[in-house]
Amino acid sequence: MQLNDIVDLERFALGDAAFIRQCRETLDRDGVLVLPDFLRADALAMVHAESVGKQDRAYFCAQNHSVYLTPHNAEFGDDHPANRQVVSSKGCICDDEVAEDSPLRLLYDHPDFRGFVAGTTGQAELHPYADTMSSINVHYAGQGQELGWHFDNSSFAITLLIQKPDAGSRFEFIKDLRDAKAGRMNYEGVEDLLDGRVQPDVLTMEAGTLVLFRGRNSIHRVSPNESDKMRMLAVLAYNAEADVSLSENVRMTFYGKLS
Repeated sequence: MQLNDIVDLERFALGDAAFIRQCRETLDRDGVLVLPDFLRADALAMVHAESVGKQDRAYFCAQNHSVYLTPHNAEFGDDHPANRQVVSSKGCICDDEVAEDSPLRLLYDHPDFRGFVAGTTGQAELHPYADTMSSINVHYAGQGQELGWHFDNSSFAITLLIQKPDAGSRFEFIKDLRDAKAGRMNYEGVEDLLDGRVQPDVLTMEAGTLVLFRGRNSIHRVSPNESDKMRMLAVLAYNAEADVSLSENVRMTFYGKLS
């Protein structure tokens, strides 16, 4: 299988400087880049079949966490936006479960795709995780499961929607609600969101859509799945530096294993 079997390279010219520049301008302006039908139908069918077939291997867990993904801040009370708890619940299969001939792996490893991501996000270079689990993940969210409001620690995220539920599982966000680099956490704005005084934007997408999202300063969540159809999403993760692994604590928490 070649890259053009996975992605229509006439429509998505991953190696073309003008296309990359256009995508980067969109990402910089909007904080999100959405490329519908990024996966060809046959490639999407293969990824879907693999994900369904390996669903019984997924590690399901639920965590309570703050919007800022930080430990309890003793300077504030439990009801302060810095400490208020939300829940994230999902299943996950790791990189070591993804087949060597999977379209996900071929896409992730291909230098043209990696160059496209680097150019679009403004990274000098990108590297896979050094551990055997964190580069490619497939996430599962059944009925009632959700991804709670949060800011990302990483500068960007790459996702591919594999299966869309019949209801719920909306990707909701507010762009640039904080400025982490400047130390402006905007607790008041976060409180307004959590208390329902402001409404987020909603990103609509169908299966096969590629999304690049800058989530460090843009708060976001995936609302609860309101159907009995599983939400399935691939996450492709790179690092700006080589030989980076997730900590053992993080791997045990989210994957339920170390290797």
